[in-house]
Amino acid sequence: MPAILNPTRAAALAAMLVLAAGTAMAELATIEGEASYRERIALGPGAVLEVELLDISRADAPSDRLASIRIKAQAQVPIPFTLHYDPALIEPRRSYAVTAKLIVEGKIVFRSDTVHPVLTRGAGDTVEILMVRTAAGDAAPPGAAKEAGSSGDMARFVGPTRVAEDIRGRGVIDDLQSHITFSAEGRAHGLGGCNNFTGGYRLEGATLELGPLAGTRKACPPAIMDQEARFHEALGETRGYRFENGLLFLLDAQGAPVMRLWPRG
Repeated sequence: MPAILNPTRAAALAAMLVLAAGTAMAELATIEGEASYRERIALGPGAVLEVELLDISRADAPSDRLASIRIKAQAQVPIPFTLHYDPALIEPRRSYAVTAKLIVEGKIVFRSDTVHPVLTRGAGDTVEILMVRTAAGDAAPPGAAKEAGSSGDMARFVGPTRVAEDIRGRGVIDDLQSHITFSAEGRAHGLGGCNNFTGGYRLEGATLELGPLAGTRKACPPAIMDQEARFHEALGETRGYRFENGLLFLLDAQGAPVMRLWPRG
């Protein structure tokens, strides 16, 4: 017959188990990332993003799955995710990668098709995954809807580097070019004044939103750093835009200009 613990010992054992579980959870590490695709498609309800951490060290054997997560995807991309894993499973001499797939009504409609290394051999714990459409997703995914963007305005955005000539009515430093370039794939990159940056943007009708943006972390003279801070603050406040006399005006949520940019090349 199994031994029966008295209430005091049972409570103590339960507390130890809770403490052990809490310690184990505290020791988990995370990989932060986002998954997206190029097509201008908004997902309907029920879409699920599945992300996996794989050990890909052995080319002659299936990859070992070390961690995974399934999250409900929102209507727009990129889809942010946080993947928890046990760092005790990671060996510095091995290779690891993160994969992603987007599932709608049980069908994989988008998936990653290239290796996205993480954690070892110079790779970090952040990742951006660009997925491609599968055969099941060649027709628009069930419940999906086209974004109401303007192809004419998209064509005007893409191409030239746009240089700030005024930020919030305070002008800019002569000969210091804070600039941004938009790509057709929904990505943007540029120079704040001291540091390079890159990230995503969403253009939908008269709406324009940028971010999240990542960049280098060099230090420059205070005046340059001040302009860079104002430049990024304006990008973060941008919710709309308009073109006027060849210039691009970025607008805040109230429709007020936060930045004016001219096309360079």
